[in-house]
Amino acid sequence: MKLMLHNYSLLLSLSLQQKLFMWLTNMLYSSFGNKCPKCHKGNVFKYNNPYNLKHFDEMNTECSCCGEIFERETGFYYGAMYVSYAWMAGWFIVTFTINSFFIHAELLHYLIFFFISILILSPMTFRVSRITWLNFFVKKI
Repeated sequence: MKLMLHNYSLLLSLSLQQKLFMWLTNMLYSSFGNKCPKCHKGNVFKYNNPYNLKHFDEMNTECSCCGEIFERETGFYYGAMYVSYAWMAGWFIVTFTINSFFIHAELLHYLIFFFISILILSPMTFRVSRITWLNFFVKKI
């Protein structure tokens, strides 16, 4: 009985891990591909190029394929600031680790590189953060 219960819990944990992996890959695909979190077909932002600075923040109001509403309520995307902070913290950890173990640049040179890279990545981070935040609240098909 105990052995059967252990095997059953192992099966449950594997399916949970598989669900987590599926959710993570779907979230990353929609976030970096500018796709609807629900159907992965329609675009969230009107223009695919995040460096078109005139229009980088223009979002569609709803998905053209499944009708998912992207503008939930006023102030909904304030939470995306926390996601943006997490993405930039991850960028800092990755670049600092690469610098520490492989490049060995001086601290001042590294900080200059880091702040310039943040400026260059800002439009993309804005979009990815919003779509990632949206992924947390959309029920998948």
